[in-house]
Amino acid sequence: MIHFHIITLFPESLEGYFGASMLKRAQQDKKIKVSFYNPRDFTKDKHKRVDQKPYGGGPGMVLEAESVLRAATKALGRKDKKDVEVIFFSPSGKQFVQSDAQKLAKTKKHIIFLCGHYEGIDARVVKILKAKPVSVGPYVLTGGELPAAIVADAVTRNVPGVLGNANSLEDTRTASPEVYTRPEVLEWKKRKYKVPAVLLSGHHKKIEEWKQSKKK
Repeated sequence: MIHFHIITLFPESLEGYFGASMLKRAQQDKKIKVSFYNPRDFTKDKHKRVDQKPYGGGPGMVLEAESVLRAATKALGRKDKKDVEVIFFSPSGKQFVQSDAQKLAKTKKHIIFLCGHYEGIDARVVKILKAKPVSVGPYVLTGGELPAAIVADAVTRNVPGVLGNANSLEDTRTASPEVYTRPEVLEWKKRKYKVPAVLLSGHHKKIEEWKQSKKK
């Protein structure tokens, strides 16, 4: 089982996604576990404030180190370090790809996500936790919650037994960006749209060739 530990100011933004579809079933089947840690629950500030102005000036606020580190310490517990991966989401991090998801699914039991917000997290957190900077794309998001859901989803798909049919893993088959189902002829606004004839032919070699051609 893989345990995802998500450090976020907004756990409610993720609860719906993890509580539905494949990720919900994976939790019910005890293939994965998901825990949330809100830095506000670990701050000493009586007003539960966890953001501060950045040194050196600049717009926005920065998440303080101490409350995030306390949350991470709670998540880490006494776990064997070789079983743990700490991930920090950053536009400048390494692009997350399918091979990363496969590796995490095979080698790690605990994955800790540091979800920044506002202008980010005090850089000392990343250094202290030896967190791996990861990017899910060449763009900037409001926080790390969406990237956490993306990475957790991609990793979960590669956990044995999560997908009812192992052939559902795209990297083990020829997957086409175009898929069709019934009816064979769809009538929409007085026009007819047909399923490609090759998919109805039963000729497996030609079907595979067609799928390959669509991937280019």
